[in-house]
Formats: sequence, structure tokens, C-alpha cells
Amino acid sequence: MVSPMRLVFWFVALALALLGAWMMLGGEWEARFDLAGSVAFLSGAGSWAWAAGIGLLVADLFLPVPGTVVMSALGYHYGPWIGGLVASAGSMAGGMAGYGLGRCFGEPMARRWLGDRDFEKGRLLFARGGGWMVALSRALPILPEVLACTAGLVRMPFRKFAAALACGSVPMGFLFAIIGAAGREAPAWSLLFSLLVPAVLWALARRW
Repeated sequence: MVSPMRLVFWFVALALALLGAWMMLGGEWEARFDLAGSVAFLSGAGSWAWAAGIGLLVADLFLPVPGTVVMSALGYHYGPWIGGLVASAGSMAGGMAGYGLGRCFGEPMARRWLGDRDFEKGRLLFARGGGWMVALSRALPILPEVLACTAGLVRMPFRKFAAALACGSVPMGFLFAIIGAAGREAPAWSLLFSLLVPAVLWALARRW
């Protein structure tokens, strides 16, 4: 009998693996890539600062990169609009990389790992409610990477994933770029903004 818990086990195992990376390296990376350190890193890349910023945001898929701080540094370096575009692109690229990684495991392998029953339940779950999860998770730690990989693994429809990813990534990218351009730390309401605006955007996008 196929266990209905395999999808949960996959999700928890992946989250624990990422959490382990944060516990081992998080303090070092947070100290290295605080706002001043991130700005210095981008400045050191010269005319390729945009690529360095996107690279850091993609590396957040595996490493404890403080993504919102990097986005703020992009705003500080480029200003709110160009910085927001680059930050949004980096967040989108990171989500796409996670989705692509999940898709790299062929469907037969995914079915062997999860079992046919859990694979179909996961595909149905992400087809129906995955957009909400992806859009609302972008400002949170660990969950964005886990959800993106799982969405790819269970074959969430790509167009739906990409639209939800944009709804979460773009407002967050511009918000933190604006904060960074102003030379401020993220205010307490930034998390609420990063949840509320993607929710509104996805509510509109899913109708389309």
C-alpha cells in the first residue's frame, strides 16, 4: 500500500536540508552579506554588479544568502527602479532554478520516490492551490526554495508557476530595492506588504 505521507516526508526532508545549511553557514553568510557587505560585493563586480546580484539570489536556492538584504543592496547600488528590476529578475531566476531542478527528476523517478498516489495528490494540490503557495512564500525563509523544487517535481503547470512566481517576486524585489535606495533597514511592515500585495496580484492573475 502506498503511504499518503511520502509527499510530506519529501517536503520536510528538503526543508530540513536547507535549514541545516542555514544553521551551519547562516551566521557567517549573514555577517558577510549584511547591507554594507552586499553593497561592497556588488561594487566589486563593477559593471557586472547586476549579474552578481542575480547570482546571489539564485544561490539562495542552496546557500543561506539573505535575499532581501541583497535586494536592498541592489536598490542602493542602482536606485529603486533599475535595482527593483534586477532584484525581481534575481528572485524570478531563483524560483525558476528551483522549479527546473525539480523537473530534472523525470516523472518516473518522481513517482518512484513519492508513489503514484502521492504524486497525483501533489500534482492536484499544486495545480489547484500551488499558485497561492508560490506567490505568498517569496518573502519567507526556506519555503520559497522548497515549494519551487516541489512544484517542479510534481509537474505544476509552468505558466501557472511562472505567473505566481512573478506575483510574489516583483513586488518584493521593488519593495526592498526602494528600501535599500533610501538607505534604510527593512521596516516591520515590509513582511505584511510582501504577503498582501502578492495575494492581491495572484487573486487577479488567476482569473486571467
